[in-house]
Amino acid sequence: MNDNSTNPLHGKKLEQILNELVDFYGWEELGEHVNVRCFNFEPSIKSSLRFLRKVEHRWAREKTEKLYVKMIEKI
Repeated sequence: MNDNSTNPLHGKKLEQILNELVDFYGWEELGEHVNVRCFNFEPSIKSSLRFLRKVEHRWAREKTEKLYVKMIEKI
C-alpha cells in the first residue's frame, strides 16, 4: 500500500509549489537551481506554469519538484 502522507508533493498543486518556491528562493535563485528561461527572463507564475505543464518539459517539472522537496527538508 502506498502511503502518500509521507510524500511532500501529495495534495500540492503545481501552482502552490511554485509560489512557495518563489517565496522561499525568489526568482533569481530559483532560476539558478532550475535553469529555464521562464524562471530567468521576465518570470511570472502564469508563464512558468504553462512551461512546466508541457509534456516535453517534464524534466524541468521534475527538477522543480525535487527542489521543492529539498526546500521542505530545510524548513
